[in-house]
Amino acid sequence: MIRLFKVYYPLRTLVLLAGEAFIVAFSLVLGIWAASWLSEVGFLQPTPLQKPDALLNLKILVVTGVVLLLSHLFDLYDSSSLGAKWDHVFRLLLVLGFVALALAGLAWGYPRLMPGNNAAVWGLIILTFTLFGWRAAYSWMVQLPFLRERVYVLGTGERAQRLVTGLRERSALGVEVVGWTGDVDGELTRDIVALHLMGSARGKKGLHRVIVAMPDRRGTLPVEELLNLRLAGVKVEEATSWLEKITGRIEVEQLYPSWLIFAEGFRFSSVFRLVRRSVNFLFALAGLVISLPLLPFVVLAVKLDSLGPVLYRQQRVGRGGEIFYCYKFRTMRVDAEADTGATWATDDDPRITRVGKFLRVSRFDEIPQLWCVLKGDMHFVGPRPERPEFVEWLSREIPYYGVRHVVRPGITGWAQVQYKYGNTLEDAREKLQYDLFYIKNASLGLDLLIMFQTIKIVLLGRGAQ
Repeated sequence: MIRLFKVYYPLRTLVLLAGEAFIVAFSLVLGIWAASWLSEVGFLQPTPLQKPDALLNLKILVVTGVVLLLSHLFDLYDSSSLGAKWDHVFRLLLVLGFVALALAGLAWGYPRLMPGNNAAVWGLIILTFTLFGWRAAYSWMVQLPFLRERVYVLGTGERAQRLVTGLRERSALGVEVVGWTGDVDGELTRDIVALHLMGSARGKKGLHRVIVAMPDRRGTLPVEELLNLRLAGVKVEEATSWLEKITGRIEVEQLYPSWLIFAEGFRFSSVFRLVRRSVNFLFALAGLVISLPLLPFVVLAVKLDSLGPVLYRQQRVGRGGEIFYCYKFRTMRVDAEADTGATWATDDDPRITRVGKFLRVSRFDEIPQLWCVLKGDMHFVGPRPERPEFVEWLSREIPYYGVRHVVRPGITGWAQVQYKYGNTLEDAREKLQYDLFYIKNASLGLDLLIMFQTIKIVLLGRGAQ
């Protein structure tokens, strides 16, 4: 796996992305060459053709970027679903369809921007065949045995079982689980565990990695055998670190405080805080200026839809446990919590107004939170701030919940782009695990990645409640 913006990606996914970028650019260049050659031999009516200069190269680069962005928008680089064959065929056709519509619109509105001789049409035809050919070749290539990493999971119990199941279901990771301690019959002793481990290591193809996922290591952890494997070049990792890489979260179950203390990350220098605060301030100011023309229409819609104030303020817990007021456009009835007290929104919540539903799906209700970013109570990216009533309860029920308050809360966050809207204790536990991953790996690059993912989610209307 390769780390970019402090997030781990399967090497195979990056190979797919790089190969696809080359395929798209090559197909467009080939289309321009084919159109030029066909016009020279008299097969096509000659028309002005853009010379292969820097401007044409820039156009090819832009179209390539658009194709990759659309592919990302339709989850064509999601490693967890790369095996869904016909679903991917349909999504690839959608991408090609949108590209064709965009090029047709550009040719109609700004024909001077297009290369002559219908080169774009020929490029798109070639791209259709090469793209499907590349995907088919990639699907065959990643299944080759010598490209798969052989892994042994050392441990039993629910956590180890979850790890084994996850690795076996996500074939795109390129991992083959050749064995795990759960396959051992009878009582587990140190000698039996060691014998099973070394048996897998001495197999015909050997081992590349051992993942330790033992809930109780006293008396059963084969330390000597693990050391010998480590010295022989086999990687030995703790399950928490491995699960962090493949899931983008830090599991709180069986998480030892020592791991948080010694793990890489969780560092926030003064320079990083200053730069991050300056960037958030400037972007919040720009966001407020850009959204000014939209505000009167939102205010009018909220006023006409239901009685009550336009803005809604609520106490939230910020960095260091400090209480601040978070502002939103009101999306519920004024008496929404008169009978129930503090409670999360639910599916098809009757308290949400008609305009409120639209504001939540479009995220327009979040615009006033830009003021909170300007004041320094929030950032664009960070753990979502919770109400004091919920924080007190969740801190008792979920270990390490207070860790999320070491950074400023955000309008969006890693948990929001990776997990659905949550309104239960288990949802809060899941989101905390993503928040811990973000806090451990916080960087400006990761913030940009989350913002890009947020735009995608808003456009597709996912996760709103």
